[in-house]
Amino acid sequence: MIELRSPREIDQMRPAGRFVAEVLTAVRDAAAVGVNLLELDAVAHRMIRDRGAESCYIDYHPSFGAMPFGKVICTSVNDAVLHGLPHDYALRDGDLLSIDFAASVDGWVSDSALSFVVGTSASPQRAAADAKLIETTEVALEAGIAAAVAGNRIGDISAAIAKVARGAGYDINTDFGGHGVGRTMHGDPHVPNDGRPGRGFPLKPGLVIAIEPWFLETTDEIFTDPDGWTLRSADGSRGAHSEHTIAVTDDGPLVLTARN
Repeated sequence: MIELRSPREIDQMRPAGRFVAEVLTAVRDAAAVGVNLLELDAVAHRMIRDRGAESCYIDYHPSFGAMPFGKVICTSVNDAVLHGLPHDYALRDGDLLSIDFAASVDGWVSDSALSFVVGTSASPQRAAADAKLIETTEVALEAGIAAAVAGNRIGDISAAIAKVARGAGYDINTDFGGHGVGRTMHGDPHVPNDGRPGRGFPLKPGLVIAIEPWFLETTDEIFTDPDGWTLRSADGSRGAHSEHTIAVTDDGPLVLTARN
């Protein structure tokens, strides 16, 4: 069921958006060569506890997950792109890290993700490839948000994302994408990263969704890691992921998880 939120409810969702943005910023700032992924999870866990928020991940157990997630943030490194389960791994110079975080504050959820390189890349070629991949997800996210205006349809968001991806030479996987956000982390409608303009659910004021472009360098095929959660590229190429929770309003799209 797709629910539309009143202006008052959207205002009530703002603290969750700010908190998710703060956690992602703190985790990004803590990520450095030699820092363990479990330490990054601990940073997010501590902030959840201090804020009195609730994790959307720790007990999350959808059909595609082997078990409850058990951690509070996703940390996807290099050829991992989504649902990276934090584990005993110390970040290395040049790792491409994607972090994804969702939490509930006062009963409202926000969800956001970003990608960046830890330290410095091993070569100018690697640095350029990583920068292009990350920037493409960010530009695609901006294009998707710009299309999230009342009167458009979900397909307009999807087509805007796909145009950026294909223009940069990347293939698109539609197994996972954006989604409705509200009292729970995942709801209707599904927001794929490819689609046809003018198709799909009509965008109306009060619709709150997460838009999340994610691309792989040289493939659109993924597989699930033996940990039962982490999704990796089929050919070992790197992935990147950007995401914001936004509200469709009469005044245009409102980014609830904007970072300073």
